[in-house]
Amino acid sequence: MTSTVDLGIIVVTYNSAQTIGTCLGSAPEGVGELDYDIVVVDNASTDDTVDIASGFPRVRVVRNELNRGFAAACNQGIDLLAGRCRYILLLNPDAVASAGAFQALASYMDDHPLAGACGPLLVFPDGLAQPFSFGQDPTLAYLLRRQFYHLVLRRYLHDWGANQIEEVDWISGACMMLRPSALQQVGRLDEGMFLYFEDNDLCLRLRKAGWSVVRHPVAMVIHIGGQSVANSPQARKEYYRNLERFYTRHYGLLARCFLRIMLPLYRRLG
Repeated sequence: MTSTVDLGIIVVTYNSAQTIGTCLGSAPEGVGELDYDIVVVDNASTDDTVDIASGFPRVRVVRNELNRGFAAACNQGIDLLAGRCRYILLLNPDAVASAGAFQALASYMDDHPLAGACGPLLVFPDGLAQPFSFGQDPTLAYLLRRQFYHLVLRRYLHDWGANQIEEVDWISGACMMLRPSALQQVGRLDEGMFLYFEDNDLCLRLRKAGWSVVRHPVAMVIHIGGQSVANSPQARKEYYRNLERFYTRHYGLLARCFLRIMLPLYRRLG
């Protein structure tokens, strides 16, 4: 690894052998003219993920003996990169960059010094925009409004494919560019959130500290994942557990009590 770079990319893996090669192979095209390094933090994969990742140049692989979760593994990468790069990029192992996507995000942050986090347009391999790639804070009113749109109006609350650059409440951690000075101010990802809401939590802390969170759809990244939590009972359990943790941290006791009362209804409606 070089001493200083424009961009430090952190890829957290767990049994990602089927996608990590394509992800890492797309990095040079995504960074454009930026100088970069990549840290792959592997959460105790049992497949060929580590061997595949180790074969790429500019990649350092950190291998955990246990699956520490997404947030904790990201923090390991942040510790290695934060002091030696202008920007940090969190990138899922099933994400594939389009030409110049990461450079576009960095250019925006260069021109907007109060941007603490910036994310691209996330699309599925078929080109359709990925749902829930950004949004508003998950207040009780917002969650109910989102369910009303889903159940009554039969459409999403947001236009996931909107083409305007805009400030939003949060962007997906599947591809999130961060300013190290902003991270230093607000702290790293919440390691108590094993999966889900760690990106919401970080973005809200950034905004509370005066940083903006921006969706930049000129940059496009293909994200193979992004499936509904409904497909996995364990994922649903983790989703609701971390939603409660988010409420405890940001909204206080009263809101958390209302959430506990409403969660059974919210689960049935979902």
